[in-house]
Amino acid sequence: MSIKLHFFYMLLMVQFPLFAQNILTQKEAVALALENNYGIKLINTDVEIAKNNADILNSGYLPSVTGNAGAIYNRDNTEAEFADGRVAVLNGAESSRYNASVDLNYVLFDGLGRSYNYKQLKGVEQLTELQARETIELTMLQLFTVYFNVAELTENVKALNQTLSVSKDRLQRAEYQFDYGQSTKLNVLSAEVDVNNDSITVMNTEQQLRNSKRDLNLVLGNVLAEGFDIDTFVSFNNIYNKEELFKKTLLNNVSLLQAEKNIAISSYGIKAEKSAYLPTIGLIGSYGWNRNNNNAAAFVATSTNTGISGGLNLRWNLFDGGSTITRVKNAKVNLEAQEIRKEEIQVTLSRDFNNAWDNYQNRLEIYKLEERNIKTSQNNFNRTQEKFRLGQISFVEFRLAQVNLLNAEINCNRARYFAKIAELEMLQISGELLNVAF
Repeated sequence: MSIKLHFFYMLLMVQFPLFAQNILTQKEAVALALENNYGIKLINTDVEIAKNNADILNSGYLPSVTGNAGAIYNRDNTEAEFADGRVAVLNGAESSRYNASVDLNYVLFDGLGRSYNYKQLKGVEQLTELQARETIELTMLQLFTVYFNVAELTENVKALNQTLSVSKDRLQRAEYQFDYGQSTKLNVLSAEVDVNNDSITVMNTEQQLRNSKRDLNLVLGNVLAEGFDIDTFVSFNNIYNKEELFKKTLLNNVSLLQAEKNIAISSYGIKAEKSAYLPTIGLIGSYGWNRNNNNAAAFVATSTNTGISGGLNLRWNLFDGGSTITRVKNAKVNLEAQEIRKEEIQVTLSRDFNNAWDNYQNRLEIYKLEERNIKTSQNNFNRTQEKFRLGQISFVEFRLAQVNLLNAEINCNRARYFAKIAELEMLQISGELLNVAF
């Protein structure tokens, strides 16, 4: 079963038209990427080629059947002397020969070489599927990195617009107070500067958002129309067990599985090379038709033969100058290299898993702290705003509380999506990313 079919169930979960709504959900984004991402399309062609190569038609187990036909025409000057002393001279004597045959060639035994070659091809097919899975996993990480960047910018635009709204309200109040002589022009000018700065920040962030949406659309195969929005909600799994997840990592990590498959392929390679030490036994057969039209000097004017022939042949390369010995040695060295690579991957994988686990736990705690920081900043802003309206504090203190709240919201947005990406990176290392229900 191909990688594409393996994830077909995910596509079935999206049965309603995407463009009937403006909100692109995570589930829909995954389905679109699996169907339209260019990298996934390309790796699926590699899987298809590997599958074709591992077919029985490319195994060497089937016989070869060939058809042959030929015709020869002769025009000769012949002088023939017969046993009774007669002499015949033929000028321009014509003769012709025609033949046709169907020939069969089948290898009965080749030292089990084709058996191990076929197993190698099957192993390469499975390795290519693992490579396709790795491509899909990395594409999913890329997808959600961009997706959550869009989500972060979307939430930032909301927070910035709220800040801009507060700044505009402050400017309006400052103008009223100035008109009625309750404030100085300095407060009005200060409020205008803050409105302008907040407007510029909103404009820049909105541009970043549009750019990020184009990046997301590219990952999805450029199938979305302009003006789409995404679902900014994320949830976290707080009940991971580190030991169980690490066991899954050793069983399911795609890099480790590829290393193990390469070892199996290399083992078959050694056996395939050793098969050259043994003889090859083949079966040959033929069904043929031959017709000879002889000239007048021949005893038989015309002859036609039809029939079946068959037989066995044996070929044993007793010594080939040492090339087989060299190939076997190199195949053993290649197996040793694959085992070293696996050992290196295991050591690296342990480090990467622990880093990913700690990174997720750290970012999750930071996100929780940022959430609490928002509550504190919101409470501080509410009190500062009330005091500012009563004229108990200056606009500088009010602006500081406003900026602190905005920074807390932006930092919380960043922490939220960074934590989610860290979770997905941890799941990718453990081989569980494609089992997540988005």
